[in-house]
Amino acid sequence: MTLILALDFGGTKLAAALVNLGSRKWLRYERRLSPANANANTDLEIMRSLIYSLLQDTKPAAIGVSFGGPVDASTGTVRLSHHVAGWENIPLKGLLENEFGVPVGVDNDANVAALGEHRFGAGQGYDSLFYITVSTGVGGGWILNGKPWRGAGGMAGEIGHMVVDPAGPVCLCGKRGCVERLASGPYMAQNAREILENVDAPAASRRVPQRRKGLRDGEVLRGLVGDNLTLLTGQLVSEAAAAGDDLAKEVLHKAAWALGVGIGNVANLMNPQRFVLGGGVTKAGEAFWQVMRQVARETALPEVDFEVVPAVLGDDAPLWGAVAIASMMVEALKFLVE
Repeated sequence: MTLILALDFGGTKLAAALVNLGSRKWLRYERRLSPANANANTDLEIMRSLIYSLLQDTKPAAIGVSFGGPVDASTGTVRLSHHVAGWENIPLKGLLENEFGVPVGVDNDANVAALGEHRFGAGQGYDSLFYITVSTGVGGGWILNGKPWRGAGGMAGEIGHMVVDPAGPVCLCGKRGCVERLASGPYMAQNAREILENVDAPAASRRVPQRRKGLRDGEVLRGLVGDNLTLLTGQLVSEAAAAGDDLAKEVLHKAAWALGVGIGNVANLMNPQRFVLGGGVTKAGEAFWQVMRQVARETALPEVDFEVVPAVLGDDAPLWGAVAIASMMVEALKFLVE
């Protein structure tokens, strides 16, 4: 029995799973939310406890790791995390190899999820695909000619910071109108919250012109959070839009438009066979998907053929991608021995 250990350091969650090489079923699986005030040491300690709980005196043949932030995959060094402090230049591969004595592979979560969908999910049988995750942020990972493609410095796939609206709101990265600034869950919630707060504000203090109030304009959103706008999430915006809230539909439409423009431009530039979308976007509702696909099609040249499909591995895409990374290391070692 050859065991593979898969780890996922997400922005808000930590997950670990154990699987037999070649199997499609977890032997054991554990996940835990990262504390609100977490730092790198906190996350590492939580992950260590998950690992020892899973291994139970066994030893894996290799460890694959998905990390939610920029990673130098050639050295397994985490460059930083946009959501958890203290991850700057942490040699995660080296730390795990020293502790567990087995080969470790580490990569960015979008790259890893792309590999997971290619090997085990919606990308099976395709030589080229672009995986996009839309959740806390918006990231992407490439599979070209059946293999991961990271770019010269490991930064390929950053569709979240493609500018689609130069006059749009300022993103965390400092630019205006990025795909992530319009389409990620937290930013969708922020956009809805700012519009609602603006409607409530006295005329003299409004930050943007007052919108014309439409049918059920914000009523459903307010009801879902009991008028506590700090509780708004991207998922709640989607639910309110599905229930007919005009304000939520407007925010969701803008998000779908931004993602569609990004996809259409990527289709023109790289011409992948398939776009696979994962993260919270898979639960955004049919209206979101319809607008996004239509805008992508209108943005791309008529001659550029592609399809946009939902990921099938769900939240486990990074873990299955980590399995793929570790499995490739095991196969490579077997080849060398033979």
